[in-house]
Amino acid sequence: MIKAEKRELLSRLAVLLMHLLQWQHQPTLRGNSRRAIIKVQRRELERHLADNPSLKARLPELIVTAYEDATLLAARETGLAESVFSAACPWSFQEMMEVISEK
Repeated sequence: MIKAEKRELLSRLAVLLMHLLQWQHQPTLRGNSRRAIIKVQRRELERHLADNPSLKARLPELIVTAYEDATLLAARETGLAESVFSAACPWSFQEMMEVISEK
């Protein structure tokens, strides 16, 4: 069961990171819909971690993997080259859960 829970966490992290990358790299497309998607993903992550607290220790390694997936997804969704995105995740887990840059 822990493998399924880990996969779920990885998937949710990748989706959140993809939307954060879109937010960062497509400022003209920022809107309430994207903001809501980010908030929902954050809530789902919080719930998942509350239900599976042992996974918190795995967050650093899972963020690395999820970010790799997120850059592929964001490139597909935005039409931008993968090389546009930072090679490493620019956010800590806490920042991912709290901050939406207005820059």
